[in-house]
Amino acid sequence: MDRANALRALAMDAVEKAASGHPGAPMGLADLGEVLWREVLKHNPASPNWWDRDRLVLSNGHASMWLYGCLYLTGYDLHIDDLINFRQLGSKTAGHPEYGECPGVETTTGPLGQGFANAVGFALAEQMLGREFNTEDHQVIDHRTWVVVGDGCLMEGISHEAASLAGTLKLGKLIALYDDNNISIDGEVGPWFNEDVPARFEAYGWRVIRDVDGQDADAISAGLKLAVVSDGRPTLVCARTTIGYGSPNKAGKASAHGAALGSDEIARTRLALNWGSDPFVVPQNLLDEWCARDRGADLENEWNDRFDAYAQAYPELATELARRMEGKLPSGWNKPIRDFAKLTQAAINSGEKGVAAATRKSSQMCLKPLGEAVPELFGGSADLTGSNLTRWEGAADDRHMSFGVREFAMSAIGNGLVLHGGIRPFSGTFLVFMEYARNAVRLAALMQIPNIFVYTHDSVAVGEDGPTHQPIEQLTNLRTTPGLSTWRPCDTVESAVAWEAAVASKKAPHALIFSRQTTRPQARDEATFAAIARGGYVLVAEHGELGAVIMASGSEVELAVDAAVALTSEGIGVRVVSMPNPGLFLMQDQSYIDQVLPPAMRARVAVEAGHSAYWYRFVGLDGAVVGIDRFGVSAPGDEAMRAMGMTVERVIEAVHSIR
Repeated sequence: MDRANALRALAMDAVEKAASGHPGAPMGLADLGEVLWREVLKHNPASPNWWDRDRLVLSNGHASMWLYGCLYLTGYDLHIDDLINFRQLGSKTAGHPEYGECPGVETTTGPLGQGFANAVGFALAEQMLGREFNTEDHQVIDHRTWVVVGDGCLMEGISHEAASLAGTLKLGKLIALYDDNNISIDGEVGPWFNEDVPARFEAYGWRVIRDVDGQDADAISAGLKLAVVSDGRPTLVCARTTIGYGSPNKAGKASAHGAALGSDEIARTRLALNWGSDPFVVPQNLLDEWCARDRGADLENEWNDRFDAYAQAYPELATELARRMEGKLPSGWNKPIRDFAKLTQAAINSGEKGVAAATRKSSQMCLKPLGEAVPELFGGSADLTGSNLTRWEGAADDRHMSFGVREFAMSAIGNGLVLHGGIRPFSGTFLVFMEYARNAVRLAALMQIPNIFVYTHDSVAVGEDGPTHQPIEQLTNLRTTPGLSTWRPCDTVESAVAWEAAVASKKAPHALIFSRQTTRPQARDEATFAAIARGGYVLVAEHGELGAVIMASGSEVELAVDAAVALTSEGIGVRVVSMPNPGLFLMQDQSYIDQVLPPAMRARVAVEAGHSAYWYRFVGLDGAVVGIDRFGVSAPGDEAMRAMGMTVERVIEAVHSIR
């Protein structure tokens, strides 16, 4: 109990010092944390990125002081000052766990339920890599994924999506620890959350260990020892805990959830727990008992010996596994996709027939050379494989999966796959359904991890399915997300460049936006072809004196080109700028930006079948945007585009209106 009380004391002291935070869950989970981190978890505090470590995700991220306390006490690279500076500027210990900021934090959590789905991604990665690299005599990928969830996580819809899929996939090394304390912010959860959680998970195909006393170390130890003996199903351990355990006046109450206990209550709690140490002081004997460095070193050294034997027996497999886990792409991986782009451009320039395609088809064509060159590339779709075209020719079943109608879980699971390492995932749905998964996209950008989000059916040209399926504001949503690189290519060649950039990325996630409708391929010389990678470039140079600039993305590039031809015949020199990735364009040096969009040229028009507001940063208040600022209509795609004003005539009118 003293070891667990050390964790409780650190939690309540840190929250009190910060004057904000969540002491209740860490205090209730302290006994579970002490048993898990000291006895069961396979980890090495001195080597937090060891490949075969167990992954531990705190899905109810508001309980961050539980995680920070466990990391500090077991010997990770955290100083007591990091706990004293909990929630302060520049500290490793942010209010919610942040990936990359604190050693031992596997993923950013806080939005409830997403950590649970991330954990499914971790477990899926372990399962996939184990099947590919383990041999009958060498098990070098053999670790578990643990995820702590609270009532709030299990209320969120994403937990249903992710748990259902985990049961279906039989992720036997996934163990969820349910902090069943019956409290959320609004109080006792009975009036709004009274379902039979164990029965729900059993219905998903999980094994459930019920009624573990979460304040009894012996009961917890017995429950966890049972959990690690897998029967092929994921496991839910239901631990009954008391929020704010130890606090005489706030234990078991919502008042312990999201505010400091207060100095008087902390004093009472210290007495109740028989904890005599000053704030942030843990007796040396308890620090010694908590420290997991020796045990962790033994675990990793034993694995290193096993991996060395594996490398001697299977050198090619060992080299390939090491490459993937180190995040390195195969040598020359991008030559096939570049060759594909160059050959496609040559066919376009020569006038070869049959080159035109919907960019969703262009995307699928790009996936074939990428899939052959990058064996860790793994794709999926939320029950739209035949529409998103995410499965490429020759892709085996272990390279692509259907996630079912689970856009949010799919995207968060993809984040988990990236974070685990060894897998390079992408996932697809309709652009309008990005809204279901929006927060997972945001967390990928926040963590700066190279997940790839494929979105097809990119505009009102979707057609007859009508406004529920026709995106308007989604492009602006994605483009204004910090750290997310968003591409909307106009043809197969731009699609290839976008895919190469996405797979090459080591940090930034990418959103790739593709059309349902066929787009017209564009001729380019060598310099223009090379400029695509800069996000925006002069596709068609003006004839004579520059009189206007028309910029566009996606299928609307052809509208811009046709308008330029008509305006040129009127004696107006028009430059067409293709903008497949405006955010990337803005990252170029100023001289290039000014070269493409001359500052003195104020007659600028942007054309895109989406919300117009984003484009005013390029055209200025004196320019014009041909866009769509209302919801769409149900009609065949070309008719819907005309009805929404996406026509050559309207582009020409816009140019005349600003000259």
